[in-house]
Amino acid sequence: MNNVLNIAFYLSESSFFSERLAWAQWALIIISSTVLFFLSPLAKTTDQFFKAVSNRKTPNTIVLTGSLIISWIFAKSITNAANLGLDFGIVGGVAYAGYYLSFAIAGVLIYQIRTKGGYKSIHEFLTSRFGKGAMAIFSVLIAIRLFNEVWSNTMVIGSYFGDTGSQPYYLAILVFTALTLAYTIKGGLSSSIFTDVIQMVLFSVLLIVILWHVFSIENFSTKDVVMSGTWSFELGLNLFFAAIIQSFSYPFHDPVLTDRAFIASPKVTRRSFLLASVLGGFCIILFSIIGIYAQTQGMKGQAAVEVGKAFGIVILLVINFIMITSAASTLDSTFSSFSKLLVVDLKIGAGLSFGRISMIVIAVLGTLPVFLDAEILSATTISGTMVIGLTPVFVFWNIKVPKISFYLSVICGLIFGFILIFEMFPKAFIFTEGKYADLLWVNIWGMLCCLILYILPKWVKK
Repeated sequence: MNNVLNIAFYLSESSFFSERLAWAQWALIIISSTVLFFLSPLAKTTDQFFKAVSNRKTPNTIVLTGSLIISWIFAKSITNAANLGLDFGIVGGVAYAGYYLSFAIAGVLIYQIRTKGGYKSIHEFLTSRFGKGAMAIFSVLIAIRLFNEVWSNTMVIGSYFGDTGSQPYYLAILVFTALTLAYTIKGGLSSSIFTDVIQMVLFSVLLIVILWHVFSIENFSTKDVVMSGTWSFELGLNLFFAAIIQSFSYPFHDPVLTDRAFIASPKVTRRSFLLASVLGGFCIILFSIIGIYAQTQGMKGQAAVEVGKAFGIVILLVINFIMITSAASTLDSTFSSFSKLLVVDLKIGAGLSFGRISMIVIAVLGTLPVFLDAEILSATTISGTMVIGLTPVFVFWNIKVPKISFYLSVICGLIFGFILIFEMFPKAFIFTEGKYADLLWVNIWGMLCCLILYILPKWVKK
């Protein structure tokens, strides 16, 4: 009889905990989004809406660096970092942080494109060198990237409200997307940059709170973090080297990043990108510690969620708020970038009204995959493979080649991306074992083929 009463009491307590958590989570989303809506500047000109220019002033190094970091520390990135820490220890965190080399590469190359080439945008550079057809293909690639950013981040938010496919899961995604869309429509890129500063401060404070709580546990220390992984291809290095390879092309198909590379002076931009590369990667490694702690405790599933539950409602809400903050920063940047793509880069429409309508369009279309079976990590790894053909285009930007070089390289990258998706790559050409081995070697061989095909027309012409 006592056992029955104990079980009943536990269930009632668990139900009460879940109910309080749900209300608190809803409060976090609604209150934070409402505050950002009222604080966000109202864009009255196209320069304010599409270029974040306010009173003829452009963002300084601190503002731009913070905006870059928080725009790339997506909810899905944090989730992946924690899960990789759970799977591979510190090696997993370092492996995922490898993607943040993208900032340094983009910062240096775009600095050269702006100062030595005199180009004012990526689209202008591509049109000048390879023609409108190349620019159109590139635009399709980045549109797909933006499309992926919507669902892959909102799915993380939904997972904190209920199981995948449940009513609370879908409702949280729809409400969060609508509220973020509301303040982004108000100010465009100005709203995005402005709220990024607030979100970066919040992220930093909340991350410190979580790590302080983790390291306050008696049986967990920095030694556990350092000794948590094995530096082998099988246990994380496959992903690390794949990330390094993709970093030479990955940033250029992400307008959330490249749009910020043309709104400040070249020197400020380069400095900000280099700082963001170091600090952003460091943040990812720090967040992977949550997964490392989960590993030492034998936890399974989503590392961040399980650790939050283990520490109680307060820490779970802190983790939840980090996810809301990071997802909102990426989502508002995605909406702004898609709007700029159509109006400024492609000139499909004009004016603030068209820009705001285009934000609604990408919000709706980008939410559709939520109702399908989609993997959040694949939004990074597969799309990163499909654009490896952009590597020679930007790394060798000052070397004149025939226009066909662009098409051969980019199409080759797309082919290797589909080979990865459909698992068609020959096992004989994979020389390491373990998870992500196919990802690494598809990228290695794909990159070699893209480089050869890019240079070949120039050599043949000679």
